[in-house]
Amino acid sequence: MLALLADVRAPPLPPPSGGSNVCTLQQVHPTDAARLGLVDGGPATVASDGGAVTAPAEITDGVRPGVVSLPHGWGHHRPGTRLSVAAVRPGVNVNQLLDGTRLDPLSGTAVLNGFPVTVTPAATHEPVAPAGAPVVPKS
Repeated sequence: MLALLADVRAPPLPPPSGGSNVCTLQQVHPTDAARLGLVDGGPATVASDGGAVTAPAEITDGVRPGVVSLPHGWGHHRPGTRLSVAAVRPGVNVNQLLDGTRLDPLSGTAVLNGFPVTVTPAATHEPVAPAGAPVVPKS
C-alpha cells in the first residue's frame, strides 16, 4: 500500500514548449517501482476506495519511498467539457479515486490527498484519457 499525494496545479494553460506532461505522470520512487514492476513512462494503474485511474509512471527519487504523486488533471476529456486548452492534455481526475467516505477527523471535510492506494502496471494506456477510459469503478 502506498500513499497518494495529489498535486493540484494552476488552471490549465497551453502546454510548455519542453519537459514532461505534468498532468499525466504519476511519480514513483525507484525502490517502489522496482518492487511493483513499473517502468519509466509505462502505464500504471492507481486504485483506491472509489475507483482507479491509469497514467504513465515517472520513476524519480523526487518522491519518498511509499508515496506516489499524481497531478490532478481535472478529467477534462469527459463529454460536454468546453475547455479547449484543458481538453488537449486533460490528465486523469484524482477525485475518481475517492468514494467520499474518508473524512479528516479534525475538520470533518473530505480527505483529498494523503490516502492509501495500490499501484500496478497497466496493460494499456491512453495518454490523454479519452472519454470514459481510465476510470474503473470498484465493485
